[in-house]
Amino acid sequence: MKILLPVDGSDYTKRMLAFVAAHDELFGAGNEFTVFTVVPSIPAHASRFLQQSVLDAYYSEQAEAVLGPVRKFAEQHGWNVKMLHVHGPAAESIAAYANESRPNLIVMGSHGHSALGSMVLGSVASGVLARCKTPVLLVR
Repeated sequence: MKILLPVDGSDYTKRMLAFVAAHDELFGAGNEFTVFTVVPSIPAHASRFLQQSVLDAYYSEQAEAVLGPVRKFAEQHGWNVKMLHVHGPAAESIAAYANESRPNLIVMGSHGHSALGSMVLGSVASGVLARCKTPVLLVR
């Protein structure tokens, strides 16, 4: 099974990863995990003054700060993982990647931060649910 794991380095990401690791009967050997993080874009009015190589290095550095600990966790659990990062708005980027790559399942942590969304879901989780048809398992 192809499983997409959007991560942001938060405690909710850690809970989600712990959930996946604890449920080996669902997520064990044989699954293909894609760990995916989204780095917020530098605003256009600022990025136009920077060389593309500087921007790329910044985005890679920010992504690695999130992906590095997840990589170690995945190695400890023997998971087959692919690590990816993009920059842009989180919900839209996650949904676009899911619609393109067609995983069987998205497993993500949910913050529940937005004013109305905090009653049920986080704004990124809500945005992903609204934008893609892939089943989503939310871990809170």
